[in-house]
Amino acid sequence: MVKQERAARTRRALIQAAAEVFAQEGFVPASLSAISERAGVSNGALHFHFANKRMLAEAVEAEAAETLRRITEAARARQTNSLQWVVDATHELMDFLARDVVVRGGFELAADAARRAESPLRGQWQGWVEDALRTAERRGTLAEGVSWTDGACVIIAATTGFEVLGGTDAAWLARRNVTRLWELLLPRLADGQGLAALASAGSRPPTAAL
Repeated sequence: MVKQERAARTRRALIQAAAEVFAQEGFVPASLSAISERAGVSNGALHFHFANKRMLAEAVEAEAAETLRRITEAARARQTNSLQWVVDATHELMDFLARDVVVRGGFELAADAARRAESPLRGQWQGWVEDALRTAERRGTLAEGVSWTDGACVIIAATTGFEVLGGTDAAWLARRNVTRLWELLLPRLADGQGLAALASAGSRPPTAAL
């Protein structure tokens, strides 16, 4: 049991260190020696857990994708209005991008064209937003003349912009900026009767963990 726990800690430290290096340097320039040094483990220990840099990148992305899944599932579970799902999930995602290096590193890998790999993260977010907007349209909670495709397109473009800009300036990810985005978008997206019930600042404060 002690050996297994030590192995789990080492793997976790390597994923954390890899996310930091990938976020700072990009996938191609990142070296395994820099990752192992940052994790405080030997190169041999790194290769015991991950045969190569590609596998480390996949592990970072997988952990980031799992966090994103928890964010979106939690938003859906605590609200009935699907537009509020998206508002809440956007706030949570930007909060995690600002403070969780694995989520940040996962999205940096997704944006790294030099890696030449298909990342699941942005597609996962896009698919979930599109599903939420389809639900809003089906339930009649979108404003007249707004289709789910229109709404999803604008939301995905805006949130991707925050994510990219936040990679070099974390101020973009501040809660006040995300709130302002929704203050501008919701009056155009939501039907008049439902608008008053929507909270641009999110339906609850940011969580420390999910």
